[in-house]
Amino acid sequence: MGKVEGGMKCVKYLLFVFNFIFWMIGSLVLAVGLWLRLDAKTVSLLDGGPGTFFIGVYILIAAGGLVMLVGFFGCCGAVRESQCLLGLFFTCLLVIFGAEVAAGVFGFLNKEKIIGEIKDFYDKSAENSSNATVNPYHDTLNCCASASLCQNVGSNQTCHEAIEEFFNSKLFIVSSVGIGIAGVMIIGMIFSMVLCCAIRNSRELI
Repeated sequence: MGKVEGGMKCVKYLLFVFNFIFWMIGSLVLAVGLWLRLDAKTVSLLDGGPGTFFIGVYILIAAGGLVMLVGFFGCCGAVRESQCLLGLFFTCLLVIFGAEVAAGVFGFLNKEKIIGEIKDFYDKSAENSSNATVNPYHDTLNCCASASLCQNVGSNQTCHEAIEEFFNSKLFIVSSVGIGIAGVMIIGMIFSMVLCCAIRNSRELI
């Protein structure tokens, strides 16, 4: 069995280090996704309301878990110089790359729609005087739609403004993490492809 030498050996170790960092990044993405999904403030505002916001969050959670698993395949493939594992690593990276880009694009393209749905949900609840539904918005966002609904709120900010500000920040995180990690994956795909080709060429020379 041929072993890669010279510059390709450097690529091999760089890929191993990259995958260790990649595994840590996967842990971070998973943690961010779980935080966004389980954040008490977000959950209280969307309880019984539109769940569109969580679609991008679910993509992040799934991608983060897969990144951790794929990082293991990449490390094993680099150490053992296995074309099979490196090929599997590259394929998985390509799939996760698509998922991460999808999460980022989803957040950017559907931002206004998601925020609009949440505003409509709030308005309908406020019209029906559903205090159990609108009170979390007043308490969490410190906003008010009318004096009759929230007499104890000290802010003059309207709930529409507060909703837009709050969910804009959350969707920015979803989009930035998704697109940012996708960029890192391109480096991993390049490394794995170069090393896989080097392994194949070294074996053909034997």
